[in-house]
Amino acid sequence: MTDHGADLLIRAGAVHTLVPGQAPQRALAVRGDRIAAVSADPHGLDHLVTERTEVRDLPGATVLPAFDDTHTHLIFAALGAQDVPVHQARTIPEFLDLIRQRAAVTPEGEWIRTTTNWQELNLAERRMPTAAELDTATDRHPVLVKRGGHNDVVNSYALRLAGITEDTPVPPGGTIGRDAEGRLDGRLIDNALHLVERLVPAPDRDRRIEGLRIASRDYAATGIGTVRDCAVTPEDYRVLRAAREAGALHTRVRALVSALGMTSAAQVEDLLDVMEEWRDTSDPWLSVWGVKFGLDGGLEAGATEEPYARDHAFSGMLIWEPDALVEAVEAVVRRGWRVGTHAYGDRAVRTLLDVYERVLERNPGLPAGSLVMEHGGLAGPEQRARAVALGIPVTIQQPLLHDTAEVEEVFWGPERVARLFPARGWIDLGAQVSAGSDFPVGQFGAMRSVWGMTTRQTVIGVKGPEHAISYEEAVTLHTTQAAHLTGESHLRGTLTPGRWADFTVWDGDPTNASGEQLRDLRPTHTVIGGTLVTP
Repeated sequence: MTDHGADLLIRAGAVHTLVPGQAPQRALAVRGDRIAAVSADPHGLDHLVTERTEVRDLPGATVLPAFDDTHTHLIFAALGAQDVPVHQARTIPEFLDLIRQRAAVTPEGEWIRTTTNWQELNLAERRMPTAAELDTATDRHPVLVKRGGHNDVVNSYALRLAGITEDTPVPPGGTIGRDAEGRLDGRLIDNALHLVERLVPAPDRDRRIEGLRIASRDYAATGIGTVRDCAVTPEDYRVLRAAREAGALHTRVRALVSALGMTSAAQVEDLLDVMEEWRDTSDPWLSVWGVKFGLDGGLEAGATEEPYARDHAFSGMLIWEPDALVEAVEAVVRRGWRVGTHAYGDRAVRTLLDVYERVLERNPGLPAGSLVMEHGGLAGPEQRARAVALGIPVTIQQPLLHDTAEVEEVFWGPERVARLFPARGWIDLGAQVSAGSDFPVGQFGAMRSVWGMTTRQTVIGVKGPEHAISYEEAVTLHTTQAAHLTGESHLRGTLTPGRWADFTVWDGDPTNASGEQLRDLRPTHTVIGGTLVTP
């Protein structure tokens, strides 16, 4: 190959560079891990072809930049790749039988874990299993049933191992579930999760690497080339590094190291000490983006201004005291890291903006994008305008709304659920907004998210159609806007010479797909850094 040749040349029906004002191109050339050239003429780059150039003529295909999932949990997906697949169950007996089957081939006393991407309202009984029911699946193994990142259900064996009794104090910002008679039902929420999860042994390193290989390939197969993993422990990050060294990552990873469960700046300082060795960002496949905090709960405990529809005495919970969170966030930004904070309900959004405003006032000159709002679920017009004025980016997750709308209506009522993730309002204000899935609470997938944002479709119908955005806008939230969030616009997000060769090839034009066809659309090829990672 000559110095001016291409390793790969694609001639396509349309190459959408996403450069504003640039018409679709027809040819794209790759040299090494970078885009070498694009051309409006399908044969305009033929001079780059050598005997070693791979040429793909795809006259009916559309090429787009690879998508980002700006708020997801690859680590959870990797752990779940080999866990009990309870997301396949449609009834509690089926759910329990899957656990029973795993118990039959698991040595007594070893932990049994489940996948996390399921919703209880998808079960015929429309509720979670209880500790007593899990006991019928096995009383010879501790069982950890996770649903998303905020909820666990465990069996009696696990409660005993953790020393949890009816007299155990409830951790601040957490819940220890009880049944109607006041007995423990195995449910643990938010800051109570660690009571049991601290006892669960980390999976074998090789097993975890294989899980990352499977899960990252699954993401890439949907068109996602970069994931922003929003809850990575120090040990998780070490595993990610080992996976990278083993060639097991099929997407780029931008990690938010988790401060979840912490309640003081001193604890955060200790975490930051551990993170010092990870400042080097020279590896284009894996780097630390910053630190993740959680301000309120999830579906059942998001902090709202008005009481819940289900319980008029409850309006969710704030996990941090605002003054303490100011100190903790300052500890992070003063060490040069960025912060992403989970704020779901409108009270949490308001409180977080108060916190961020104080941090900005006390730390003038912070780089733009240092403070990010994760979710901003119920951000109203006033809060959105305030976030924009403060320069606070926000990540939204339409797949989360799609999958959980029925659950959320039980707690918040239909009016508030229809207001969740107001993409139209954010964009019209000129907000720094980008999009993701929040897997395992929502299903990941490039076009699945685009479909959701353009239709506002959920498992119980269309919710909040006034917040829908166009296909073109939705694509930018996963590409150019996502690269802006990670500070990589000079490297990713558009298909222009010199940027990384991260792109997807689609059979036909996705804009011509409608309804469920767009929802389920997958690329024929995903290329990251010039390397074909799927199929």
